[in-house]
Amino acid sequence: MSKRQLNELASCAFVERAENVVLLGPPGVGKTHLAIALGLAAAGRRCSVKFTTAARMIAALTEARGGGSFTRRLASFCRPRLLIVDEVGFLPLEAEGAALLFEVVARRYERGSIILTANKSYGEWAEVFSGDAVLATAILDRLLHHSTTISIKGESYRLKDRRKAGLTTLPATR
Repeated sequence: MSKRQLNELASCAFVERAENVVLLGPPGVGKTHLAIALGLAAAGRRCSVKFTTAARMIAALTEARGGGSFTRRLASFCRPRLLIVDEVGFLPLEAEGAALLFEVVARRYERGSIILTANKSYGEWAEVFSGDAVLATAILDRLLHHSTTISIKGESYRLKDRRKAGLTTLPATR
């Protein structure tokens, strides 16, 4: 990522334009750290921000659907100007969870910004969404229409020093 691109994102102009940011890369390369930093920058500009993991959001929506408070809970993810959804693709989503993520993305489309972090490339998203290529395409279509994608490559910051010290034998990430 260039310094110019980082400064553009830090200006939070993407929030003003209701655009999205997708941060892709292997675990430990700083996607969540960058997403939180951008969220703090937006909050500093008096934008409402909500941070959640994909698993937490889907669990909350699933519980609300069974408890009769679905509309209110869905609104809590659609209302903020910036929604940060961390760890999409960390675990595969069942069909209902994938449909709930689609619901949030579709309702926010051109109305509010999303920063999404994922450790899977776009070509792998069908497997993340229960093998449903149509649903994956529908989510990507709305998410990427007005967006910036940042692919972060490298080795996990958490494991790099341990590997240098010879304390771990985990394979390097791509």
